[in-house]
Amino acid sequence: MNRLIMRQTIVALGVFLLVISGCARIKKLPPPTVDTALVPVHKSDFPAFNDDLHYDGLAIAISQSLAYLGTVPPDKVFRYGPDTYTAAHVVRSLNVFLAKIKEKPAADRLTNFLKSKYLIYRSLGKNEEGEVLFTGYYEPLLKGSLIRRQAYQYPVYGRPDDLVTVDLSRFGEKYKGERLVGRVTGKTLVPYHDRSQIEEKNALDGKAPILAWVDDPVALFFLQIQGSGKIQVDNGEFINAHYHVTNGHPYRSIGRLLIEEGTIPRENMSMQAIRAYLESHPERMHEVFNHNPSYVFFIAADDGPLGYLNVRLTAGRSLATDRRLFPPASLAMVQTEKPIVDQSGKIERWIPFSRFLLNQDTGGAIRGTGRADLFWGNGPYAEIAAGYMQHPGRFYFFILKPDKAYKRTLN
Repeated sequence: MNRLIMRQTIVALGVFLLVISGCARIKKLPPPTVDTALVPVHKSDFPAFNDDLHYDGLAIAISQSLAYLGTVPPDKVFRYGPDTYTAAHVVRSLNVFLAKIKEKPAADRLTNFLKSKYLIYRSLGKNEEGEVLFTGYYEPLLKGSLIRRQAYQYPVYGRPDDLVTVDLSRFGEKYKGERLVGRVTGKTLVPYHDRSQIEEKNALDGKAPILAWVDDPVALFFLQIQGSGKIQVDNGEFINAHYHVTNGHPYRSIGRLLIEEGTIPRENMSMQAIRAYLESHPERMHEVFNHNPSYVFFIAADDGPLGYLNVRLTAGRSLATDRRLFPPASLAMVQTEKPIVDQSGKIERWIPFSRFLLNQDTGGAIRGTGRADLFWGNGPYAEIAAGYMQHPGRFYFFILKPDKAYKRTLN
């Protein structure tokens, strides 16, 4: 799910989870910068390097990061908090780690290897304890039709012909990283249509291609939140609906709305709780959806799901972070909790786990050093984990220790 822009206005990570990041009563730290986002960890403070999964998926995720790094100049600079490394060094770092895990080392051997060969950086976190709030996202599966018929009444739109994007950095350094999305009326650029205009006033009639028609408006809304998904159409084939662009309007959490109005208690908030409420109160569906004026347009992709780096995400091994602060494609490790689910799909308990991941995605709600989003893949467990995950933890980044020759090239 390519979130390069999508996650600037939605997300990483889910409507049902976005309400949490601003709720904890904690001592606020100064706003992080790219120089302070990661804190070097002394060898004596290294955590235990355990991984709760087999290494096959990790190797696949590393190969995807290497594919991305192969597309950037070798001398491109990647910042790890106060330190910088070139893309070529990040590649070497991943390759050395990949060679090691192919040996399938035990946890103690891998820990000793990392202590001797790698430097470790910890996310600054959201408080003095360095805590990070972890949420999750997944790849939804929708049922659809290539033509509008019977139950299939809800369009999955492609990019409208009249939508214009403006890279403001071309107008001055002070606008670096900023952009506008709109449409031209006469000789004036105006904001693009918002959700209510698109869904209730047919503002896109004749202006946007339709990838498919789906049967579930709630699932379509969540598809926009997740950023991409699969649509199984009536001929049995699948469409990889991949994020393309948004209408440029700010994202507003409907989960937060339902909490603030007292509809769903904060402690019960989840994607599943939102769905249950909307299905039992269909008369409120448009009102609730329109609270979020942001709207996502998709493109049919050959593969998927794709992340911000435009490489395939790996279930359980891809991480979404604030792209402004953390090095892309890099090796990371998370320490948080995951659900244990019974055969009926009920969460029995949450247990601690640690896992190596690759930083391959981003998101509009994934802002700052105290947020990260874990991609769970697809299927029932992934939907449950993504829908309910809102747990504290920590995450780290790893980079191979540079040798003396490398240090000289940087100086």
